[in-house]
Amino acid sequence: MSEDVLAGDGVWSDESDWEVADLDGEFDVDAHIPMPTLAVVGRPNVGKSTLVNRIIGRREAVVEDIPGVTRDRVSYEANWSGRKFLVQDTGGWEPDAKGLQQSVARQAELAMSTADAILLVVDAVVGATATDEAAVKKLRRANIPVILVANKVDDQKIESEAATLWSLGLGEPRMVSAAHGRGTGDLLDDVLAVLPETPREGGGGTGPRRVSLVGKPNVGKSSLLNKLAGDERSVVHDVAGTTVDPVDSLVDLGGKIWKFVDTAGLRRKVSHASGMEFYASLRTKSALEASEVAIMLVDASQPITEQDLRVISMVADSGRALVLAFNKWDLVDEDRRLQLDREIDRDLVRVPWAQRVNISAHTGRAVQKLVPAMETALESWDKRIPTGRLNNWLKEVVAATPPPMRGGRLPRVLFATQATTRPPTFVLFTTGFLEAGYRRFIERRLREEFGFDGSPVRVSVRVREKRERKR
Repeated sequence: MSEDVLAGDGVWSDESDWEVADLDGEFDVDAHIPMPTLAVVGRPNVGKSTLVNRIIGRREAVVEDIPGVTRDRVSYEANWSGRKFLVQDTGGWEPDAKGLQQSVARQAELAMSTADAILLVVDAVVGATATDEAAVKKLRRANIPVILVANKVDDQKIESEAATLWSLGLGEPRMVSAAHGRGTGDLLDDVLAVLPETPREGGGGTGPRRVSLVGKPNVGKSSLLNKLAGDERSVVHDVAGTTVDPVDSLVDLGGKIWKFVDTAGLRRKVSHASGMEFYASLRTKSALEASEVAIMLVDASQPITEQDLRVISMVADSGRALVLAFNKWDLVDEDRRLQLDREIDRDLVRVPWAQRVNISAHTGRAVQKLVPAMETALESWDKRIPTGRLNNWLKEVVAATPPPMRGGRLPRVLFATQATTRPPTFVLFTTGFLEAGYRRFIERRLREEFGFDGSPVRVSVRVREKRERKR
């Protein structure tokens, strides 16, 4: 199949072009295979995220030269010597943290208690601190293998200084430089020696559907994930932009496993963001591209903003199924409901097909309604219409409402096929170009006849090339 079948309008000169390839396999869902987890812990700014990026071999964890960038438990898949395992990046742990940092420390403690092996990262330049000693005491109480990592060992001089870390009582410190890769291969060999083949807490499920939670900062994405999961999977705080990395969580809802990804709130203009915000925005977009359905959270207690509309447009452009969750419904009074109805009619004209649910992540109101909304959206996203049924329907529609004339000639619609699903994409083979308004009319009638609630639908046109008459 030539590329312009899916990309937009093209030309065709032979009936063989009607043979449109089936691209359904492009988004196959990988089966979930339980893997052991390696947690990377330590006090703030010792280079945990840099080490995580070095272990997984790509720049996934957000890194910046200020302490406290990582806040949640974030898991990444790693592969070393043919063995796969999960690496869990954590926020900086401090025993006497307050406020937001206390929530971050709690996430690190949860990682310590649930992992199959732990890397305790210490800054070799600074040496052992009281916080490092407190972390060692905590880890000794857990019956989990612990490897002491002396990071920032860039030369032999620092290597001799790092030898003092034997005093922590965790055995020989593995000396590495996460920034330059020095010693990380030997460290991973040691990790595989202590990491079990299977996790302590095996996770079930076969092929969980992937769901991304998106929206502007501070609309309650992390609160919703925690409510659905039944525990603190994401750090929640009143400070906007608390979540930086996408946070993956397998959640059992309605007897089914779903893979939720809590993402960073998208700022107004990514091009104007810098450092941590810029990379967080890139990871949010990557998480959206890897998902199958997006739950777009909107603060129902506040007017719909340009920022909300920009995120909705991004989801629609990505071709993902969409559920609009109007959060903080417990703060909405009768006047605000009437105003919100007017805003939806005026501002959300691009996604009238999206499933809508009114929820409160704080109180748990109606969050269970998200599951049927997601299932409906995904069913539409996967839907395929048989070619015969599609063409019989199309003949009736075109006969009742022919396309507008162009250049004094009436274009004829000769044939139609569904090129692919995820999202449903239809190709019309015609004798002339079809106006955008008529394509929107076809899309609207497709929805009236076949449903597609919660999923975008794309309609492309291929125009028959005029053949020169033989003399």
